[in-house]
Amino acid sequence: MKVKELREQNADELLTREKNLKKEIFELRQQKSSSGKAEKPSRFNMVRKEIARIQTILNERKKQDGKQAK
Repeated sequence: MKVKELREQNADELLTREKNLKKEIFELRQQKSSSGKAEKPSRFNMVRKEIARIQTILNERKKQDGKQAK
């Protein structure tokens, strides 16, 4: 998902997406540990980067809200 699309979502949607991605990365790790190989090893990086994007957007919004309250 692109950053522009993520920025259009509200905080609840982003948190839900982040939760789902963390679940997916957990399942990928389980798959890797049980069989020794993951079906899509490149998916690890993609998921981690998307989680980072979501967290960045949420942190930017928190900082922006803090500045507006002062």
